[in-house]
Amino acid sequence: MLRIISVVASLAILSGTTALAEFSKVETASQFKSIIQGKTLTRPLVRLNVGLDGAISGKGAAWDVTGNWTWKNGYFCRSLNWGGDDLGYNCQEVRAWGGKLRFTSDRGTGDSADFSLR
Repeated sequence: MLRIISVVASLAILSGTTALAEFSKVETASQFKSIIQGKTLTRPLVRLNVGLDGAISGKGAAWDVTGNWTWKNGYFCRSLNWGGDDLGYNCQEVRAWGGKLRFTSDRGTGDSADFSLR
């Protein structure tokens, strides 16, 4: 657990944030899929492939990330495993701006993480 906390803290320090007003909410699964199709989600030390088929794979720091996602009631709902640790299920608000996506946990009321689309 300490490993997760230290990596997440490092990611937060290394990544800049952009004002929420510049991002617009992604409302539908089809809109989300059109944004991520053929792209890799990146941020410092993280590279994720979020597949149109509901699969999630990639790397977070040096550890493998795997999981699944669905779109429910306007939210990206995912289960994740990172380096053998179950990060659980969470439904997240997704906002897009330019070549970036912002995921905010707990249906938009929790912590946020910004990813570049490459």
